[in-house]
Amino acid sequence: MTNSTEAETVSSLPTGTRMWPLKRYIEMHRHSLDDPKGFWAEEARKLDWYKTWDKVLDWKPPYAKWFVGGKLNASFQCIDRHVRTWRKSKVAIYWEGETGETRVCSYSTLFRAVNRIASVLKKLGVGKGDKVVLYLPMILELPYLMLACARIGAVHTVIFSGFSAQAIADRVNDIQAKVIVTADGGYRRGKIIALKEITDEALKRCPSVEKVVVVKRTGEAIPWTEGRDVWLSSMLEDAESFVTPEPVESNHPLYILYTSGTTGKPKGVVHSTGGYLVFNHSTYQWVFNIRDESVFWCTADVGWVTGHSSIVYAPLSHGAAIVLYEGAPDYPTVDRWWDIIEKYGVTIFYTSPTAIRMFMRAGKEWLEKHDLSSLELLGSVGEPINPEAWQWFYKHIGQDRCPIVDTWWQTETGGIMIAPAPGIEAIPLKPGSATLPLPGVDAAVVDASGKELPPNQTGLLIIRKPWPGMLLDIYESPQRYQESYWSHFPGLYYSGDFAMRDEDGYFWLLGRADEVLKIAGHRIGTAEIEDAVIAHPSVAEAAVASKPDEIKGEALVLFITLIEGESPSSTLKKEIIQHLRHAIGPIATPDEIYFVESLPKTRSGKIIRRVLKAVATGQSLGDLTTLEDTASVEEVKRAYERLKNASGKAKKLLEAKRA
Repeated sequence: MTNSTEAETVSSLPTGTRMWPLKRYIEMHRHSLDDPKGFWAEEARKLDWYKTWDKVLDWKPPYAKWFVGGKLNASFQCIDRHVRTWRKSKVAIYWEGETGETRVCSYSTLFRAVNRIASVLKKLGVGKGDKVVLYLPMILELPYLMLACARIGAVHTVIFSGFSAQAIADRVNDIQAKVIVTADGGYRRGKIIALKEITDEALKRCPSVEKVVVVKRTGEAIPWTEGRDVWLSSMLEDAESFVTPEPVESNHPLYILYTSGTTGKPKGVVHSTGGYLVFNHSTYQWVFNIRDESVFWCTADVGWVTGHSSIVYAPLSHGAAIVLYEGAPDYPTVDRWWDIIEKYGVTIFYTSPTAIRMFMRAGKEWLEKHDLSSLELLGSVGEPINPEAWQWFYKHIGQDRCPIVDTWWQTETGGIMIAPAPGIEAIPLKPGSATLPLPGVDAAVVDASGKELPPNQTGLLIIRKPWPGMLLDIYESPQRYQESYWSHFPGLYYSGDFAMRDEDGYFWLLGRADEVLKIAGHRIGTAEIEDAVIAHPSVAEAAVASKPDEIKGEALVLFITLIEGESPSSTLKKEIIQHLRHAIGPIATPDEIYFVESLPKTRSGKIIRRVLKAVATGQSLGDLTTLEDTASVEEVKRAYERLKNASGKAKKLLEAKRA
């Protein structure tokens, strides 16, 4: 099934790599690397430009500018060009509130809403290049506002609605935003989150903010500052029905999105307009085979880059319908997501491995209550997916018929980099592998000196050539941009991820390079250990932490949730230890295993490992405002205390016997 002669036509493949006989993919990928300017110019012409570019790429490492001199508008790409066609009456957004409300928004409705909000922003003095902060729940006004900012050339910064007042203040002050838009509140698991109060607390430290625009969501009483605060609904009463889209240069910033906000100074990743839109428009056609009739549901929060690209800019640029859901995945019942898929006829379902494992634990019975026959394609994003979760996703959600596109990308890359591409060709899938680089992506796995590794050796994932979706810069911090991404291997983009490339050229992502334990001189990735633990039939989820050890340097600590019907026991603990020793080796033997009901996660579903490490080492827990459920931290701490107390009693008994 492999053909080494065809593999040689792909310049990015390492020596010794075999390749599936994928004629169309190989030709397209080869063309994209041999003639990147010609290839991306071809792709860019699929969008509408006010002025075509003077130069496709200006590459002065480490800075890339794409489609230099070209002018376009992101709001026009996502709305105006559709309302001029039959798509004006088709659905753009299906919105589902946590409390059961639903709203259906056509492209014509989207057009009217975005124009009127753009008019409001202009009346507040917002213009081209100004920064607008959006701190909102997952309601329709959030994509409306993003597109309204883009329409007038303003730069939006979306702040995840789970962040604290301090996190808001840090971001607002970094970009010196003059306007912030929030809501009176938001719903989460039946509770009201007081977003306006959190905003007011943040603004005590934000002198640049002149106006606070408030969206009505919960109807709760809120604090009010006259002269500064305004209701969006009141401003809309005399808003204009049309605002001419502002043509912006291709490298004009579309948005700034902050990463690493829980520890250290957050980085403001700046993305362009032209390169970002071209890259995402192309990749979503390749990866998801997105069409007019597609109903695309990405379960991420818009506050993350996945939400920017996969909820707003890519699907809407294609004229597809999207699903926007406000609440938690399992509220009020575990089958909330499956009900939504059935209700709206979702065809493309894009979610995280963490969510999949949560539903694995709940059992397939919840799925069997719903008709999921509308699904055509499944996607995975956010972290490497372990083979067991992949198989469960394929069998029980995809019903043994939907391909899974496991995607690798980052906030900094702007769009998907490595993934299957059914929109190009039916690529054979391997559970747990993100498969192959997309056209225009020159990826490699290298050692610490930057030398490309042969197949089946673990190394660092790098990108060797610029691509249109890449970040423009770190806002007001060029030195940090250089140090974070370009100093490890000059001229090459450093992803910070471990990876391995197999004999077929397929990439296997193995977790962050900074999520590595050093045990008795051996380096081992947390993802590798977690995948091995999850492979045990009794385990639903696992997370790895470590604590200092005088002899080994670091000692392995496991936190585990079990599938429904399984109970913690010393026998099960021994089974898991033996399972790990067999799967990885004696080096992976954990010093401690804690069985818990839930793991501390962000609201986007990522396990917060620093919390587990803090519990295991007795350190400060730090900022917990991004947590989905703070009770999970207490549960982890109680489990830790129980084991510590039990160990203490056992030690005393042993000492008494010896005495």
